[in-house]
Amino acid sequence: MVRLDVFADPVCPWCFVGKAGLDRALEARPGHPFTVEWHPFQLNPDTPREGVDKRSWLEARFGGKAQVDAVHDRLREVARKAGVDLDPDVPKRIPNTLDAHRLIHWAGLEGRQSAAVGTLFRAYWREGRDIGNPAVLADIGAAIGMDRAAVVRLLASDADVDETLAREDHARQRGVRAVPTFVIADRHVVSGAQPHDLWQQVIDDLVAQSASRG
Repeated sequence: MVRLDVFADPVCPWCFVGKAGLDRALEARPGHPFTVEWHPFQLNPDTPREGVDKRSWLEARFGGKAQVDAVHDRLREVARKAGVDLDPDVPKRIPNTLDAHRLIHWAGLEGRQSAAVGTLFRAYWREGRDIGNPAVLADIGAAIGMDRAAVVRLLASDADVDETLAREDHARQRGVRAVPTFVIADRHVVSGAQPHDLWQQVIDDLVAQSASRG
């Protein structure tokens, strides 16, 4: 098996598109060698716990309404070509995602990490839900088969906060500056939302290399 480490944030639309491309390739190559593990990376770690108004924040960052509209139009086009149902105007707030990353970690302990990541993406980008809200996160955990009451208790505590922040800091020390970032076998780095055919080629190359080694 080949380890594929993915650094992503649920509020990153390119991460949503990138996951869709990877998922399509994995489905098309059921014999793929990848073991996928998702890792925390907060795009906006200084976001207050209650979140901020998304449109206002983006307009301040990009320099106005016209600039944000242009970014959103490009994102819609890229998502459409990738077969992803994504409207960047659906989410109204940018949440703090520390707790979402904690939920992904706990889901991983139960073998439900990919389900957690996918459900968080859909909840935020398609349904506009506040994934910084503990009740919303508990509902997402329950939807993928986790114990809702246990998730509520964990979110109300500081469980794994330090570990999550330490893992993110380690990623930045390793050179991760943007997401999504994919690290193959701890050696090869693939940045950005790549199309499914690139991942299929990577899988085919890895399978061929393994076969040649006998």
